[in-house]
Amino acid sequence: MLSWLQFWEDLWGPLRLFQYISVRALGAGITALILGFWIGPTLITLLKKIGAKQAFRDKDEVGKLADLHLGKSHTPTMGGILIFCSVFLSAILWAEPNVYVFTSLITYGLLTAVGFADDYLKVSKKNSKGLPGRYKLLGQLAVTGVALFILLGPLANFLNGAGQENLGSNEKMREFWMPFISYTDLSSVPVLSLGMLSLLYLITLTGTSNAINLTDGLDGLAIGCTVTVALTYAIMAYASGNYLIADYLKISWVPGSGELAIVCVALLGGSLAFLWYNAHPAEVFMGDTGSLAIGGLIGVIALMIHQPLTLIIVGGIFVMEAASVILQVASFKTRGKRIFLMSPIHHHFELKGWKETKVVIRFWILSLLFALIGLATLKLR
Repeated sequence: MLSWLQFWEDLWGPLRLFQYISVRALGAGITALILGFWIGPTLITLLKKIGAKQAFRDKDEVGKLADLHLGKSHTPTMGGILIFCSVFLSAILWAEPNVYVFTSLITYGLLTAVGFADDYLKVSKKNSKGLPGRYKLLGQLAVTGVALFILLGPLANFLNGAGQENLGSNEKMREFWMPFISYTDLSSVPVLSLGMLSLLYLITLTGTSNAINLTDGLDGLAIGCTVTVALTYAIMAYASGNYLIADYLKISWVPGSGELAIVCVALLGGSLAFLWYNAHPAEVFMGDTGSLAIGGLIGVIALMIHQPLTLIIVGGIFVMEAASVILQVASFKTRGKRIFLMSPIHHHFELKGWKETKVVIRFWILSLLFALIGLATLKLR
C-alpha cells in the first residue's frame, strides 16, 4: 500500500525510497515489532480473563516432565494471534500487492484459523487433544488447494495487474530447483506435473506446519528459531526477485517474489515482539494458532521462490524435532524400545537434566548455524 507513495516523489523527493524493497522491508519489520508490543499486554490480559489456559498431558503420560512444567499450567495460549495481527497488517501496509504476497497471506490466515480451532477445542474441553488429526490434515489439504488455485489459476493474472504478465506463470511455478545444482541452461530445469506439484506443496506445507508445532514445547524455542528462518528466507526472497542477484547466484529468478522479503521481515518483527512475552518464564504461548500458521507461511514462501529443499537445512531444528518423533514411534513399534527419553528431542534433554533455558539457547545457536549453511547453498552450486 505504502509503495504507491513512490509515484508522488515529484511532490517530495524522499518518497522515491518507497520503491525499494529493502526500505519497505525495514518498515514492515519495525511496524510488526511495534504492533506486537502494543497488542501483547492487552491480548495476554484478555486470554487470562477468558481462561484460555494451555492444556497439558496427564502425569501418567509424561511422568517427570509434568513436574518440570507444573508452573506453566496457568499460562494462556493462543498467543499466535499477536504474531498474526502484527505480520498481516504490516505486510498489507508495506508490501506491493501481487500473487505471491496474496498467496502467502491467504495461506497464513487460513492456517491460523485451523490452529485457532485446535486451540479453542483444547481450551474449551480442558484437555490436550484438540482438533482430531484427520480434520487438521483435511484443513492443511484444503489450504494447499487454495494456494495452488491462486498461483496457477486465472486469479493470478488479475492479482498481478496489467503489465506484469511474467508473474504467476504456470510454467514458472512448476519449476523444481535443487540446491547445490547450477542450471546454466534453463531448459534443463525440471518442470513438475500438476500432480507432482500438488504433492510437493502438500508435503511442504503439512511438514513445516507440524514440525514447528512439535518444536513449540519450551519457552521461546519455536519462535526463536523462527527468527533465524524468517531472516534467511527474507534474504533468499530478495535474491530471487532481483534478476542480477539471481543470475549471479544461478538461482531461480521469480519476478515479483522480492515482495515476499517484506512478508518475511514482518514475520521477523512479529516474532521478536512475541519472543518478548514468550521468553522464559513465558507470559503466553503461541499455541497451534501460531505454530501451524507460521509453518505454513514459511513453507509456501519457500515453495514460491523455489527453495523448498533448502528449508530442510535452514529449518534444521524443526527437522530434528519432527525426525525425533518419527524415529521414537518407529523404534517403539518395531523394537519395543525408545531411542530418546522422550520426544520431541527437546524434552529428551530436559529429562537428562538440562535447564530449559540451556536447551532453548543451544537450539537457537544450532538454528543460526543451520541458517548460515542454508544461505551458503545459494553460492555452492
